[in-house]
Amino acid sequence: MRATLVLLACLLLGSCGNVGVEHYAREQPGLDLAAFFSGPVQAWGMFQKRSGEVVKRFHVRIDSRREGQQLILDEHFVYSDGTRQQRTWTLTPDGAGRWRGRAGDVIGEAAGEVAGNALRWRYQLDLPVDGRHWTVDMDDWMYLMDQDTLINRTRMSKLGVEVGQVTLFFRRMPSSAQ
Repeated sequence: MRATLVLLACLLLGSCGNVGVEHYAREQPGLDLAAFFSGPVQAWGMFQKRSGEVVKRFHVRIDSRREGQQLILDEHFVYSDGTRQQRTWTLTPDGAGRWRGRAGDVIGEAAGEVAGNALRWRYQLDLPVDGRHWTVDMDDWMYLMDQDTLINRTRMSKLGVEVGQVTLFFRRMPSSAQ
């Protein structure tokens, strides 16, 4: 019983520091997700354990296109250990400043909200780890720095406990730079 109360108290304290995306409503430049991903984008990132140890670095090439109202992001990952991965997101507008999305390794549907220069994107990911699959909660925060640069910080957690973080820098590329 005591352990349960301690865990509950930790979870409640952890939730007290959350800032909502509306906090960034006046920040400029304003993020237009469809405009940012209107051409080729490349990204560079890393995954860190909760201790801070960097365990993987990666590069991503993102080919994007519009299909009606939907925004398709075809992501091609190359990791520092030589492994490769592909993820295709299908994003759909869901009202003013809101998006929802699906991808093959996303459980259910992702939900996102844009305000000012920020996007908060939340979803559950089916993450392969040492031959097993974990369901992890992803809490992405993306910030538009200028018209060509987007910075992403992601908190990965399982059962409310942080397991790691992802840091990612997106850069819009000239159309010929694919």
